[in-house]
Amino acid sequence: MSKSILVLSASPRKGGNSDTLCGEFLRGAREAGHDAEKIFLRDRKIGYCTGCEACTRTHQCVQKDDMAKILDKMVKADVIVLSTPVYFYTMDAQMKTLIDRTVPRYTEIAGKDFYFIVTAADPDQGNLERAVDGLRGFTTECLPDAHEKGILYAAGVWQSGEIRNHPAMNQAYAMGKNV
Repeated sequence: MSKSILVLSASPRKGGNSDTLCGEFLRGAREAGHDAEKIFLRDRKIGYCTGCEACTRTHQCVQKDDMAKILDKMVKADVIVLSTPVYFYTMDAQMKTLIDRTVPRYTEIAGKDFYFIVTAADPDQGNLERAVDGLRGFTTECLPDAHEKGILYAAGVWQSGEIRNHPAMNQAYAMGKNV
């Protein structure tokens, strides 16, 4: 059965290591017959949450930017991939901003399967766990009936393109193929 897959790439570098892994995940998912789309957050205008709480009454954010469309896609998707480089032991600002801005409709992001892709210059995979803990806090603690389906760690990659010779390339493809 074909699934609708939304890949959210928080890499600030187009073609960066985590973004490249998103491409491999997409390739595998599309080859398996799924409808898959990637949103490159860097190319979207997403303002920081201002904490005004208007959305708790209206279920819409007062900010007029790209987040409403992204949130609509998140609600409609069957599978969501959250991909981020790890900076100073946590997800990057683009991913955190996206997560914060789901507040107006986060309860509608229900029953989804989630995959996480994390990359870091640090060669110790254990140090990527803090970032995954943050992603898990959002998905399994805040979203109704969220299902963690897979995590891809790519430690020890810093310079753009280093990921091309990393075993994570094959893992990302296989993960997408086996959604």
